[in-house]
Amino acid sequence: MKKTIVAMGGLVLTFFSISAQAQQTWDAKKNPTVDSISALYRDKIVTAPAPPTREDIFPVIGKYESGTNTEAAHLSIAVDEQNKGLAWVEGLPQGKIKIMLRKSPATYKIPAQKTAEGNEVAEGTLIFDKTTNTLSICIGKAYNPEDPAAAFVPEAAEPAPTTVKNSKSKKPVTPKAWIYTGTKQSKETAMN
Repeated sequence: MKKTIVAMGGLVLTFFSISAQAQQTWDAKKNPTVDSISALYRDKIVTAPAPPTREDIFPVIGKYESGTNTEAAHLSIAVDEQNKGLAWVEGLPQGKIKIMLRKSPATYKIPAQKTAEGNEVAEGTLIFDKTTNTLSICIGKAYNPEDPAAAFVPEAAEPAPTTVKNSKSKKPVTPKAWIYTGTKQSKETAMN
């Protein structure tokens, strides 16, 4: 009988200790160990940056205006949905053209192509400067992979050729490069 009473007493004590623990909730803020560990890292906790937007990844996307190029005063650039390395430029006098990403985030090659309007477009370069929000396009000079900005440097004037009468050898005339410079239009939000 003593064994039964001791066993019952042990069982009752176990039951009361379990019910007492179930009623108590553990609060990390009141725990001195958690508080001391948190104090070590409180000043070092940094919030995670916001994930990059599509415009952060492809800053060339948007609408542009130019005061100097009247034939292409308004341009728009959109990324190709199937191939993120391609984008389309609309609003040029040549028509809608394809550009290919070469140096991320904003240096593109304009491949020689024929537009949907039937216009031949020579090879060129497109560069967007994020700091000044300026778009520069050069069509008619080959893309230079080592220095793409070289397409926008004016060429030195060649000395005037001496005229020789009855000369049948003529140097082929290369067409002048077409240059565009425009400013990105900022998105405006409506305020209530």
